[in-house]
Amino acid sequence: MNKKQAVLSLSGGLDSSTLLLHLLANGYEVTALGFDYGQKHRVELERATELVEYLKTFNQPVTHQIIKLDGLSQLLNSALVTGGKDVPHEYYAAENQKQTVVPNRNKIFSSITQAVALSIATKPITDDCTIGQEVIIALGVHAGDSDIYPDCREEFRQADLHAFRVGNWDSHLVDFYTPYMKVTKREILQDGTDSCIKLGLNFDEVYKRTNTSYDPDPITGKSSGKSGADIERILAFNSLGLVDPVEYVEGWEKSLEFALKAEKDFLGKK
Repeated sequence: MNKKQAVLSLSGGLDSSTLLLHLLANGYEVTALGFDYGQKHRVELERATELVEYLKTFNQPVTHQIIKLDGLSQLLNSALVTGGKDVPHEYYAAENQKQTVVPNRNKIFSSITQAVALSIATKPITDDCTIGQEVIIALGVHAGDSDIYPDCREEFRQADLHAFRVGNWDSHLVDFYTPYMKVTKREILQDGTDSCIKLGLNFDEVYKRTNTSYDPDPITGKSSGKSGADIERILAFNSLGLVDPVEYVEGWEKSLEFALKAEKDFLGKK
C-alpha cells in the first residue's frame, strides 16, 4: 500500500520544520520544497537541508528540493530580501512587521507546490494505468501570521484553492492542510516536542537545524535575536521552559532578556 502523500513548503523555519515532523509522525511520505528568492536569511535553506539529511539517518521518508527563483529579489520591495530596508528589531506585531511582507510570496510558492502535488496525485502507478491518489499541501502558517501577512489568512487560502480547482483537471485529488492556522508559536513548539518523542528524535538536534531569524549574521549564520521573528521564537521556547539550541549572536541569556523587554514594552503601549 502506498504511503499517504504530502507536499510541504519547507522554509527551514520553526513552523514548517515542526510541520515536517508532524507529517512524518502521522505516517506521511513528504516531498519538501524550499524557495530561494533572494531572502536575507538564506541560511534557513541550509538548515532545512541539514534537517532533512538528519531525518534520513532515521530512515524517514522525505525528499527535498530547493527551487531557485533567480533575479526575483531585485524586483521586490521588502525588508526581507537582499537590498531591502533593515529588518525591524521590535516585537512581532502587525504595526511594526508589515515591512517584512514579501509581495505575493505565498501565491508564488503556492503555484509551484500545487503543480508538484497534482503531479504526484496523477502520476501513473504502472505504465498502462493511472490511479489517482490524494495528496495534501501542508503549510505551517499560524495564528500570529494572519494580522501581518494577508497571504497567510484563511480567506486567501480558500480563494487560492478555488482558483486551483478551476484551473486544473483532477484537482479534487489535492487539498490544503494547515493544522497550525489557529494556534500559537508555543503550541507549535509543543507539537514539535511530541513529534520528536514519537519519532525517536533528539529535540535539540532537530531544532538547531532550523532558523527563524530574519537577519542572521551574514558570516556565521547565528541568529540576531533581535528581529520580530526571533523574539516570537525565543518567547515560545521560554514559555515551555526550554533553551533554544540555535546559536544567537549574543547568546541565549542576553537574547531572552531582549525578547522579554521587547514584549513588555509592546504590551505597555497597548
